[in-house]
Amino acid sequence: MNPGDLQLHEVTLCLGKRVLIASLTLTISQGEVMTLMGESGCGKSSLLAYLCGTLPNAFSASGTISIAGMDITHLPAESRRLGILFQDDLLFPHMTVGQNLAFALSPGIRSRNERRKRIEHALSEAGLARFGDRDPLTLSGGQRARVALLRVLLSEPRALLLDEPFSKLDMATRQRFREFVFDHLRARRLPTLMVTHDPDDAAAVGGRVFQLQNEAQENNL
Repeated sequence: MNPGDLQLHEVTLCLGKRVLIASLTLTISQGEVMTLMGESGCGKSSLLAYLCGTLPNAFSASGTISIAGMDITHLPAESRRLGILFQDDLLFPHMTVGQNLAFALSPGIRSRNERRKRIEHALSEAGLARFGDRDPLTLSGGQRARVALLRVLLSEPRALLLDEPFSKLDMATRQRFREFVFDHLRARRLPTLMVTHDPDDAAAVGGRVFQLQNEAQENNL
C-alpha cells in the first residue's frame, strides 16, 4: 500500500430497504484517477457523499474509509481532508475570485503576505493572473471551473472526488478543463475517484474504470 492510498473496504450503502451498493472494496493509489460509472440511481453520488461525511439521514451505510492508512470513517466532514469538485462550480457570488480562493486556505496560514502569494501563484498557474479582484459572474464557464478546482486544491486535500465535473461545459471547454484537472491532480499525486456518465471522461483520464451494478435491480428490490 502506498502512503497516500485512498481505500474503501466493504462499503455498503442503502436507501431504506434498497441496497444500492454492496460490499464495495477499492484501493486508489497516489496519483491515480479511477473512474466510477453506472446507471442513474445506482448510488454513485451517494457514495461520494458517504466518503465526504455528508450522506443524508435517509441513507444508511457501513464499511470503512481510510487515507494513508488512517481510518476516517467516523470523522466529521471538515476533518477528513477530502476535496470534492461538483458539476456546478459553487463559487460564492458575494466574494471576489481572490476571496473565494482565500476561503479555502488553512486558518494556520496567518501571514497576509503568504496568503496573497498562494492565491496569486494559483491564479497564475491557471492562466488567470490579475483576476483576483474580479466578480465570479464576469468569468466564462471554463474560467469559473478552473477557479473552483483551485479553491479545492488550496485546501490541501489528501484525496479528491470528482462528481460529474465536466458535464455542464461545452465540448471544447470540457476537453481543455479535463486536461487542466488531470494534470494538476497527477502533479500533486492525489488519489482521485471520478464519477461520470460520460465514457469520454473515462477515456480522457485513461485509468481504471469500475462499473457499479444496480444492486436494487439485481436483487429485485
